[in-house]
Amino acid sequence: MWFEDLLIQIKSVLVLNAPEGLRPILSAMLSATPILSAFGGLFAAVTLLERKMLGRIQNRYGPNRVGPFGIFQPVADGIKMLTKEDIVPKTADHSIHFLAPLLLLLTAMLGLSVIPYGEKLVAIRFEAGIVFFFAVGGAAELAVFMAGWASRNKYALLGSLRAIAQMVSYEIPLILSSVCVLMAAGTLSLDEVAKSQSGSMLSWYIMTPWGLMGCVLFLIATLAEVNRSPFDIPEAESELIAGHMTEYSGFKYAVFFLAEFVAMFAMCALTATLFLGGYHPPLPILAFIPGPFWLFAKLMVLVLLFIWIRGTMPRLRADQLMEFAWKFMLPMAVINLISTGCWIALGRGSLGWGLSALINLAAYGALSRWLSSRPNQQKRTYRFAEGPMHAA
Repeated sequence: MWFEDLLIQIKSVLVLNAPEGLRPILSAMLSATPILSAFGGLFAAVTLLERKMLGRIQNRYGPNRVGPFGIFQPVADGIKMLTKEDIVPKTADHSIHFLAPLLLLLTAMLGLSVIPYGEKLVAIRFEAGIVFFFAVGGAAELAVFMAGWASRNKYALLGSLRAIAQMVSYEIPLILSSVCVLMAAGTLSLDEVAKSQSGSMLSWYIMTPWGLMGCVLFLIATLAEVNRSPFDIPEAESELIAGHMTEYSGFKYAVFFLAEFVAMFAMCALTATLFLGGYHPPLPILAFIPGPFWLFAKLMVLVLLFIWIRGTMPRLRADQLMEFAWKFMLPMAVINLISTGCWIALGRGSLGWGLSALINLAAYGALSRWLSSRPNQQKRTYRFAEGPMHAA
C-alpha cells in the first residue's frame, strides 16, 4: 500500500502544479508512461532471455558476443532494425501497409490499460474492464488482415487468412474459459476480480477444479492468439514464409515482433489477474512487498512457461490445430462453465469441489479419447522403398 500511495501522491503533485488546461493530458501521460516504459523494457529483457533459454534447450550458447554474456544483444537488434532499409512492394497499398503494425501494437497496449497492477494502480478503471480488454483485442484480426491484403503478395494474404481463422477459432474458448471466473466473482471488473482473491493463495481461483481447467484452457488459447509455438502455423516458413509479415522489413517488422510480445505480456497479466490472485501475494505475511512486484512475478512465470513450450513442442498441422479448437477446446470450455455453475450452486464447499472435479475429469477423458481416435490424429507410419528398385 505504501508504494501505491507514494506513486499516487507524486502523480497528484505533478498534475496539480500543471496549468489547468494541461492537467487531463498530463494525467493520461503519467498513467501511460510507466506502462509503456515497463513493458518496453520487459520486451528487450524477454527477447534476450528467450534466446538464451532456447539455446540451452538446444545445447548451444545463444547470444554471447555483444557485451558481457551477450546482455547488449537487444540493443544491437534494435539498432539493426532501425537502420535496415524499409522495402515496400511497388503495388502495395502504402498507407495500410504502414498502419497495420501500428494498429496491432495499439490493440496490445490498450489491453494493458485495464489490468490492475495494485489495489489503487489501474490506468483506466472500467466496471466492465474485461469486456474492454477482449473488445480491443478483437481489432488484432483486422490489423493482421490489413497487413496481408496491403502487401499484394499471395503468401502474405494466405498467411493472414490462416492467422485470422486461428485467432477467431481460439478466441471463443479463450473468452468462455474466462467467464467461469466472472461467474464466481459476480463482476465484470478486473479490479473486483483481483480483490475477490485476496488473502492466501488458497483463495486463488486456480485452486479450484474449474479454475485449474479454465486456466489451462486460457493459456492454450493464449498461445494460439499470439501465434506462439506450437500454434505458430501462420508463420510457418516452410509453407507461407513469414505469413502476413512476409513483405515487411526493418522497423515495421520489429513493430510486429514487439506487438506479439506485448500481446503475450497482456494475456499473461490477464491470466494472473483472473486465476492467480492478480497483485496479491501467496501468503498474507508477504503483503509488505508491493502488489506490482507480485503481478510481474506471476507474469514472468507464465512467460517462462511459454518459452519452455516453444523449445520443447513441435508445431501442429493446420488441420490438427483447427480440429483441436472446435472439437476439444470449445466443448471443454462449455463443460467447465457447467462445472463452475455446480460449484456455485452447491455453496462453494467440498461437495461442489468434488462434483466440479468429477465433471471436468470425465469430460477431459471422454473428449481426449475421442479426439485421439480421429484419423488425422493417428501416429503416422513411414514406409521406405525396398526391393530391386531400392537396391538400384
